[in-house]
Amino acid sequence: MEKRYADVIIDISHEKVDRVFQYRIPERLLDRLQVGMTVCVPFGKGNHIREGYVIDVTDAPQYPEDKIKEISGIVADAVKAKNRSLQLAWWMKNHYGSTMITALKTVLPVKQAVKQVQTRIVSLIVPKDQALEILRQAKQKQQVGKVRLLEALIDGAEVSYTMLTTKLAVSPQTIQSMCRQCVIRMETYESYRNPIRFAQMERVTATLTPAQQQIASDFLADYDNGNLQPALLHGITGSGKTEVYMELIEGMLERGKETIVLIPEIALTYQTVLRFYRRFGDIVSVVNSRLSQGEKYDQFRRAENGEVKIMIGPRTALFTPFENLGLIIIDEEHENSYQSDQMPRYHARETAVYLAGLCKARVLMGSATPSIEAYYRAEQGIYKKYMLTERIGESRLPDVEVLDLRDELRQGNMSIFSRKLLAAMQDRLEKKEQIMLFLNRRGLAGFISCRACGQVIKCPHCDVSLSEHRNGLVCHYCGYRQVRPQKCPSCGSKYISGFKAGTQQVEDSVKKLFPRARVLRMDADTTKKKDDHEKILAAFANEEADILIGTQMIVKGHDFAKVTLVGVLAADLSLFSADFRSAERTFQLLVQAIGRAGRGEIPGEAIIQTYQPEHYALRFACSQDYESFYQEEIAYRQIMDYPPAWHMLGVLLLSPKEALADASAQHFADCLLQYLNENAQGAIAAGKLIGPAPDVISKINDVHRRVIYVKCEREEILTGCKDLLETYCRLHQDEMKDVSVYYNVE
Repeated sequence: MEKRYADVIIDISHEKVDRVFQYRIPERLLDRLQVGMTVCVPFGKGNHIREGYVIDVTDAPQYPEDKIKEISGIVADAVKAKNRSLQLAWWMKNHYGSTMITALKTVLPVKQAVKQVQTRIVSLIVPKDQALEILRQAKQKQQVGKVRLLEALIDGAEVSYTMLTTKLAVSPQTIQSMCRQCVIRMETYESYRNPIRFAQMERVTATLTPAQQQIASDFLADYDNGNLQPALLHGITGSGKTEVYMELIEGMLERGKETIVLIPEIALTYQTVLRFYRRFGDIVSVVNSRLSQGEKYDQFRRAENGEVKIMIGPRTALFTPFENLGLIIIDEEHENSYQSDQMPRYHARETAVYLAGLCKARVLMGSATPSIEAYYRAEQGIYKKYMLTERIGESRLPDVEVLDLRDELRQGNMSIFSRKLLAAMQDRLEKKEQIMLFLNRRGLAGFISCRACGQVIKCPHCDVSLSEHRNGLVCHYCGYRQVRPQKCPSCGSKYISGFKAGTQQVEDSVKKLFPRARVLRMDADTTKKKDDHEKILAAFANEEADILIGTQMIVKGHDFAKVTLVGVLAADLSLFSADFRSAERTFQLLVQAIGRAGRGEIPGEAIIQTYQPEHYALRFACSQDYESFYQEEIAYRQIMDYPPAWHMLGVLLLSPKEALADASAQHFADCLLQYLNENAQGAIAAGKLIGPAPDVISKINDVHRRVIYVKCEREEILTGCKDLLETYCRLHQDEMKDVSVYYNVE
């Protein structure tokens, strides 16, 4: 019989074995083995049995026959990696930098099949009069378990085995005994674990505005004509982007196609899924990190079997194994949670575009505040741009007032609440309306600012704020350091410090100021359990609380009709984080926060507290003027050569040994500088390589962190930089054994 061979990726996440190994397929597996299966193979000098993924099957051996080992077997219950997933993993490995096995594990969120849930149903099989006689005899004999069992079934009901043995306390022996007597029967069904637990509800559809209908019709017409260009839907808050999404999904269903809907936060899952479920019913499902392995596995099985047509979830939902994928929607496209923080550090936006190309599907990105990268591509014609410029129905954008906290300080108010905000809160509480208080907090290393004049201490080389460390102020881009000033270098004030208020401190203050107010807090500490997000949001939606306090998770996509006041307590907390995107993220958060107010019939108001009221991000957020903000921000990016004007490669080195982290980072920087000088044809000066420098948090769990950034107009130069460092790590494994390297391509 003709021999066949399998190319296998070994399940070891190490650069040394990040290549294909060939194995002979034994005769007993020739008819069963397929590409994508997980196999057991002998590996290494000791022939230790390891698992691996089959990525190809061929008739041609690559090595002498006596050197090729034989596959030991196929792993039972392993999830098969389809060709599409293999292609996607290969692209992610090359584009973002990682081992192939790590990329494969990313695109296969569930690696192992989980035992199917079995539901057992008990029912009566004798006539009712006979059952009544058996019941009478059981009562005479005081057979309590049999009595409860018969009373539960006597009127023809079917009762679950679990219900009988738990709530009715009928013993398994009693049930088995009556089955043997042919009085009852027990049937077993396989069922899915379903994370969606909505009661049956009437289907809800919406009438689209002419602008919404035009966008939906144009998008679907392009799809039918074979134009699969990615599209960006830029719509102000409350303009009805979700209704456009649902109209497009309806169109895809009519065409026999499936849809993935990406949302940025688990906190949005409940409200989003409820809206889609009301429109589409049981063909909607959800996947996120809060689900059990069994729930995840069942949702992917349902999608694979065609029982689910719409999958909603964060970025991992992108890997749903749909057979006929037609549309990928990325809601709130600007959110940074679409960027993975683990290798491969993929971005859902670029990965979705590549995946859509494999499936002949289309991508639609939606946001009231698109990322600068997405809008830049739309302006260049790479993405098609759609606009929604008006709110739906009677709601209108809220009135916005910016309060200068420097004035509050001069007038003796040292509180985190301005007098205007306190008065507005008192007014809303008296009117029985709801309030949201947003603490604009990002990052862990704080900046230093003057509370008297608003001056922020910045890096003179990178135009980002310096971060406070124990040994002074540090720039996390170039490594510039300086001592922490005791007085403001601008006005000489002694009120120079970091802002340290947190959500719990805000909650305590609110309860003291308004003791009768019902207060909820939503942050990382109050949402640790599986259903905490849903419980808090449902309680607020049901008007069980007057005030909701939280971090960024409370201002993204939620729709509460009774909220008429939004207070942003400290806009500066993200405005001057040590990140070149700080102005963009502040603008996005403020627009989202402002958009939570006045979404019902009652007009809304937003109050923004800041030490920098003149900053362009705040000015344009208040007027919801994205276009003006974009023009200002893209000019800054072009001057400083930041993405998307230029591309940027971030290299993160981790080591438990500080000296080794420093030495490795410096050696990498030297190698990169030499590569740039040799390959960039003089276009790259030394200044385009930034660092090495400490990361934003320079040490976590006794592991030291160093970063290097490379900026370049040509993306292929950065790919070459990444490949150079990966090759170096492979060739110097002994030297690098205590150093981990991660890449981020922008």
